[in-house]
Amino acid sequence: MKENNTPVAVIGAGSWGTALAMVLADNGREVRLWSHNESQVEEINQFHTNKKYLPGIVLPDLIVGYALLSDALAGIKTVILAVPSKAIREVLGKIRTVLQSPITIAHVSKGIEPDSLMRISEMIKEELPSEVLKAVVVLSGPSHAEEVSLRHPTTVTVSSDDMEAAEEIQDLFINQNFRVYTNPDVIGVEIGGALKNIIALAAGITDGLGYGDNAKAALITRGLAEIARLGTKMGANPLTFSGLAGIGDLIVTCTSVHSRNWRAGNLLGKGKTLEEVLENMGMVVEGVRTTKAAHQLAEKYNVKMPITNVLYNVLFNGKNAKDAVDVLMARGKTHEMEDLVNIVEERKNE
Repeated sequence: MKENNTPVAVIGAGSWGTALAMVLADNGREVRLWSHNESQVEEINQFHTNKKYLPGIVLPDLIVGYALLSDALAGIKTVILAVPSKAIREVLGKIRTVLQSPITIAHVSKGIEPDSLMRISEMIKEELPSEVLKAVVVLSGPSHAEEVSLRHPTTVTVSSDDMEAAEEIQDLFINQNFRVYTNPDVIGVEIGGALKNIIALAAGITDGLGYGDNAKAALITRGLAEIARLGTKMGANPLTFSGLAGIGDLIVTCTSVHSRNWRAGNLLGKGKTLEEVLENMGMVVEGVRTTKAAHQLAEKYNVKMPITNVLYNVLFNGKNAKDAVDVLMARGKTHEMEDLVNIVEERKNE
C-alpha cells in the first residue's frame, strides 16, 4: 500500500467512479466520493456498499461518501470527474461555485458533446477559469468497473497536454492490479474512448440478430478503421488507435456482457425500440449520444463513417436494425488498405 494521506475527490458515485475510488483507497488514499443522491451517500457511509452499481462489493473504509460538493472539495488538489458526459457542464458549474484553490481534474468519461462537438477536456477548459484549473488529464482504456472492483488485472492510459500532471495521475492510480501507461495524444485518447461506444452498439445489434462472430469481428475491424479515419482528421496520432485507448477499449466494449453499449445494441437487434432499451438499461448508454455527435463530426470533416451513419439511422430515424446491417454488407467494393494509405498520405502532406 502506498503511503500518502492527501485526500482525493471522486465526483460521481456510479460504477466507474466507485471502482476508481477503490483503486485509490487500495493505494492508501482517503477518498471523498460525492453523489447527488443522499440515500446513496448514507449507504456508502453506513454499510460500505453501493449495491445499485456494484452489487456484492464491500468498499474500503478509506472511501467516505459526501452529499455536499463544497465539503467534498474543501482543500482538495485532485478531482476525478466520473459523471456521464451529458452531466459534465452542470456538474462543472457547481464545482466552479465552490472551488477555493486550483485543482487538477482527471476525467474518466467517454463521450463527445453533440452540436458543440467538444471533447470532454475541451468542455472542462471552457467551464472552469484558468486560475482554478491547473491541468486536465484523461484516463481511458479497456476497463469494466465490475472487474476493477474485483481487483482483476486492468490496464489503462492517461493523457494530458501537461505530461507532468499525467504522470501524477499515473502515480495516483498505479498498483499491482491497475497498470497505468501515459500517452501525450489527448485527442486520440478521447476520440478512441468515445467512438468505441458507437461500434459496441453496432456489435450488440449483430449479436442480437444472431449473426455470430464473423460479423462481429468484421464490424470491430472496420469500426477501428472508421475511428482512426475521423480521429486522424481531427489531429490524433494514428498509432494511438492501435493502443489501449483504441483497439484495446474497442475489443472489451464490443465483446463483453458488462458493456452497457453492447447490451443496448443487443436489445435493439432483438427488436426493442430505443425508448424501450434505455428504460430497460436504467443507466446511461453513452454511445447513443456519441453517435449523434460523431455523425455531425463526419459531416464537418467530410469523413466516410458508414457504420456510424447506419447506426444513426437506426437510433434517430427509425431504421430497422436488420435492414441497416444489410445496407452495410451491400456497400460498394473497396480496398481494405485504402484507409491506411489515405492516413499516411495526409500525414505526408501536413
